[in-house]
Amino acid sequence: MDNFLSYILIFFLILLVRYFMTAGLFYLYYLNTKNRNTSAEILSQRPVKKDQIRNEIYWSIISSAIFAVFGALVYWLWLNDLTAIYLDPLKYSFWYLPLSLIIVFLVHETYYYWLHRAMHLQKFYKIVHKVHHQSLSTTPWTAFSFHPWESILEALILPIILLIIPINIYVLFFYLIFMTFSSVINHLDIEVYPTVFRKSTFGKLWIGATHHHFHHKEFNTNYGLYFTFWDKIMGTESNKM
Repeated sequence: MDNFLSYILIFFLILLVRYFMTAGLFYLYYLNTKNRNTSAEILSQRPVKKDQIRNEIYWSIISSAIFAVFGALVYWLWLNDLTAIYLDPLKYSFWYLPLSLIIVFLVHETYYYWLHRAMHLQKFYKIVHKVHHQSLSTTPWTAFSFHPWESILEALILPIILLIIPINIYVLFFYLIFMTFSSVINHLDIEVYPTVFRKSTFGKLWIGATHHHFHHKEFNTNYGLYFTFWDKIMGTESNKM
């Protein structure tokens, strides 16, 4: 039990450092952009609410603690050889490395899309998802500003994936880092992806700050996490896209 508590503390510190470094760096970029002579690059014209950033950081610290528990659980399972995580990149050949990453992306995307829609149902919204939508104008600090119930529901999928789908440890590390950057970028309130990319075939399937901005603005559109395909299939994509 003492070891498990130590694992939680270590993961919590790692997650806090990752959150503050990533969100902090993007926030400096956000402030620099906002302080220019024009605010044309800012997606939302609503001012950030008083105490919003402080509240976002508060909820994000709680989310990090919950994510740390799940991280410690996965680590304990891995130590006891109970996960599908593997170390040798050649175990399933090199071609499987990108394939496994794509599979994880698609499974996570599907889980998140339908979970996100469920969290917008009236009976669940106030209990689970309202905290996140208190940020009408998002900032990089919004990225992990969740109610504990939402943090738990969002964290559930990765341990399940790692119990079933073989994934190399380095692919997993890449995915975890990517998750953080993607969440912060999508809440940046400034579109960082160039127009030429956004208008490309792949770019139209990829979610950036503009896509997620309309979710916070319109509430019942743009539920996706990384990709737009579920929104397109289910007719929930904003007509502003």
